[in-house]
Amino acid sequence: MFPREAAGMSADELPDLLESYATAIGPAADEIIDEMGAQARREGFPYVGPAVGGWLAMCARFADAERVFEFGSGFGYSAYWFARVLPVDGEVVLTEIDADELDQAREYLERGGLADRAAFEHGDAIEIVEAYDGPFDVVLIDCQKERYAEAFEAVREKVAPGGIVAADNAVAGGSIDAADLLAYFEDDRDATDAETAVDLNAMSRGIADYLEAVRADPEFETSLLPLGEGVAVSQREW
Repeated sequence: MFPREAAGMSADELPDLLESYATAIGPAADEIIDEMGAQARREGFPYVGPAVGGWLAMCARFADAERVFEFGSGFGYSAYWFARVLPVDGEVVLTEIDADELDQAREYLERGGLADRAAFEHGDAIEIVEAYDGPFDVVLIDCQKERYAEAFEAVREKVAPGGIVAADNAVAGGSIDAADLLAYFEDDRDATDAETAVDLNAMSRGIADYLEAVRADPEFETSLLPLGEGVAVSQREW
């Protein structure tokens, strides 16, 4: 018998339990991470949460990361997780179109003693990455969903061999429809024109376009982390 059935747990309850379980056994947060999370919940601000934040930090460890680039940083929640595990001479590049949010990110990382491992860039992330030379060991894509594929194309050649590209909201968030995405990719296995088989809204289409782009790239292997709102994780071949 499957454990959740033995415990009388419904299928709807399992994701919340897994999220809590992953948080409980994952890397520990600190007071600033807790404060940032409280701000996000209070303001209804979308953020990856401690389960995904801890997992992103583990990705950086797995990649022996020295440099990280973020497409969309908000007030620095994921960047803070990354910065904690980077070497003292490492760098996480934060990009944010909202100047106030970027200022908050700077304040949080300064309070955590991590600002010397961060570069704070105000503006369009896809334009900003053009000014940076690679390689990056980890890339987080968390900007406008309709521009995910564009972000990947802008950074793919700058991803280090063995490096990781993580794309948030691969399952949910905003108007993203996971059922439509599943139907789209299931149809894609058999249909000659999956695009006409499933009508995707704009955000779902952005995720689908991204996943098609990264899965079609022979240098990247992709899987799904079913935590938070879903993270598509792709590794570049060595």
